[in-house]
Amino acid sequence: MAAVDVLNSSGKKVSETQLPDQIFNTPIKKSVLHQVVRSQLAAKREGTAASKTRAMVKGSTKKLFRQKGTGNARAGSVKSPLRKGGGVIFGPSQRSFAIKVPKKVKKLALKMALSSKMEDNTLFVIDDFNLEAIKTKELANVLNSLELSDLLIVSDTEDTNLLLSSRNIPDIKVIRTEGLNVYDILKFKNLLLVESTIQNIQGRLS
Repeated sequence: MAAVDVLNSSGKKVSETQLPDQIFNTPIKKSVLHQVVRSQLAAKREGTAASKTRAMVKGSTKKLFRQKGTGNARAGSVKSPLRKGGGVIFGPSQRSFAIKVPKKVKKLALKMALSSKMEDNTLFVIDDFNLEAIKTKELANVLNSLELSDLLIVSDTEDTNLLLSSRNIPDIKVIRTEGLNVYDILKFKNLLLVESTIQNIQGRLS
């Protein structure tokens, strides 16, 4: 196990904690990370563009005019794609862009993403933020003390003060342990874990 300093909101070391090697010291494979990140980004695509075919368009099924003798080309439906207001030929239809990835691969990629932060020395642990109210300035002072920016903060509880205080600070995102994912870990330069989340992460990934 690797020992990591636990900091307080003033940026001072208060203790040490152990990070399990099976999670934070996993060999990194870029192909696995790429596969999972690609899957996450694809899942965000809505795929809601759609048009109506002649079968979906509302309209009368009555023949427009008699077959012969009018001088016009024969026509049988007002819903024909050749007519205004008719259906669309080969138009877009609703689809899913989701790329399926096995659960074991997702779990492995999450371990690799955490290991990459550990390897780059961009993983930090804090005992608690201790924010008494929703104050962006207070959180900004804490981050200045820690000398951290471009930061993903992981909390194990629904900390409303922390979440709302972070919204106006650029390049800062707060998520709970349950929402920890590969894309967010790799997107931000630094990763800050509240000390109590380590046990939850270990329970989720071990």
